[in-house]
Amino acid sequence: MATNMKQHKLGWIGIGRMGYAMAERLAKSGCDIAVWNRTKAKAEPLAKSGARVVDTLPELAGCDIIFTMVSTGKDVKEVLFGANGVMSKGGKPKIVVDSTSISLEESAEIRAKLAEKGVQFLAAPVSGNAKVIKAGKLTVVASGPKDAFDGVAPYLNAIGRGVSYVGDGELSRIAKICHNVMLGVVIQNLCEITVLAEKAGMQRHAFLDFLNKSVMGSMFTAYKTPALSNLDFHVTFTPELLRKDIDLGLSAGRQYGVPMPTTSAARDQVQTLIGHGYDQDFSQLLLLQAKASGVELKSENVDIGDGLS
Repeated sequence: MATNMKQHKLGWIGIGRMGYAMAERLAKSGCDIAVWNRTKAKAEPLAKSGARVVDTLPELAGCDIIFTMVSTGKDVKEVLFGANGVMSKGGKPKIVVDSTSISLEESAEIRAKLAEKGVQFLAAPVSGNAKVIKAGKLTVVASGPKDAFDGVAPYLNAIGRGVSYVGDGELSRIAKICHNVMLGVVIQNLCEITVLAEKAGMQRHAFLDFLNKSVMGSMFTAYKTPALSNLDFHVTFTPELLRKDIDLGLSAGRQYGVPMPTTSAARDQVQTLIGHGYDQDFSQLLLLQAKASGVELKSENVDIGDGLS
């Protein structure tokens, strides 16, 4: 980590569940950071952590590095290049770092537009959610110019537990797409085997405890154990967002000629989940699997850790 976290002026765009937690870590690390959000009230609490909340996007144009964490590629283009965007008054940052989950084509388009203006672009999608960020365990994968990465790396490391540089261009987008495709496949399989274990007579938390202690356990299976055991489906990642990322993966598979039959099956289950009106966390796939298996689930009301603390 850099010894002087104030050596660059930082700008942050997008204060959703993820963006808030990420910007908060930078502010608490002592960074000189200004933040903007479409709904200003959501950003204002960050002032208590040392961030400066701005009213308009062009106010961020004087920053050395601007981070974007918004909903879609269209939103990234709007906040950067739109009529009221960062560069609408003629100013520009040195580097833009985008952590939004977007397609390869959108990322390449944004990179090209920024290059025309002499601005470097680092694609830096992340793995985790707001709770993971607060625990300091977010991971980042980055691609783009190596010198830009070297300048930004201290701030990415401040956000979480580490950052992986995978090369130039949009390679980090492929890495994140592959990551989230695996997320969809793993949660579906985890729900299948958990329902199987319960229908055979086991308690869910007992089976998951065994799984987490085995070579098949992971930070993800441990993190999801309280939710699956206690039927706590507060949102960490919605089914719609998971479907979007799986679709990006299937599109990339077609582009590169890679068959993805397991991913396609998982996508069908996520679509079925959405079609049945489940709109909380994607781990509600457990309820869909139970219904298909003739199992009535009840909360086990157990006090069980999530592996993050």
